[in-house]
Amino acid sequence: MTTLEIRDLHVDVAQSDADAEPIHILKGVNLAVSSGETHAIMGPNGSGKSTLSYAIAGHPKYQVTQGSITLDGEDVLEMSVDERARAGLFLAMQYPVEVPGVSMSNFLRTAATSVRGEAPKLRHWVKETKEAMTALEIDPSFGERSVNEGFSGGEKKRHEILQLGLLKPRIAILDETDSGLDVDALRVVSEGVNQYKDRENGGVLLITHYTRILRYIQPDFVHVFVNGRIVESAGPELADELEENGYVRFTSAAAAG
Repeated sequence: MTTLEIRDLHVDVAQSDADAEPIHILKGVNLAVSSGETHAIMGPNGSGKSTLSYAIAGHPKYQVTQGSITLDGEDVLEMSVDERARAGLFLAMQYPVEVPGVSMSNFLRTAATSVRGEAPKLRHWVKETKEAMTALEIDPSFGERSVNEGFSGGEKKRHEILQLGLLKPRIAILDETDSGLDVDALRVVSEGVNQYKDRENGGVLLITHYTRILRYIQPDFVHVFVNGRIVESAGPELADELEENGYVRFTSAAAAG
């Protein structure tokens, strides 16, 4: 059993102007995600959902000013970004970056070597990647293309889930993995996430605006994120309420408070 625990997390974000004061985004987040659980975080634009994902991953632009993040009791905030990955944390980014000159195949094998502590045996690795790419309906020729260069939005998101399946993290943070996906791509990506959860018993923190991905990835818990904190948590039925009524009840309460 693995548990990612977040307690009273406050995070500031640096502005592009180095002389400007950082913006206070997260204002006391409390959350625990354990093996085999899927937690959906939903909320309006600008509520701090992506800030939470970047703070967990260790993005240098995001400064934790208060609170803690632990993985099985180990202090995540004391780890470098690569140490967090080796410890079992994974972030599928909302906007995956292009890496010109680095082939997808080299990138994936290098990442797997770093996370696993040794290079995968080539014959097994070729079989493993081929099966994973087939499951995600990724053309094998993509292995020789530069990472995400010239990829469509859907292709970039499939590549993120390909990494998820090959790196086998303990806890996966998926930041709006559904954005920019058509119906077919959404189904394929969701199946990849479900296979990861079933095979690895991994914990999933799924950040999304919309309930459509929750038709394919069944959450155990749904959290409403408003103004830098979780304002309500419940089961899947909470997503149904958000689909029907939106965030007005929660944003109005936050404004009044």
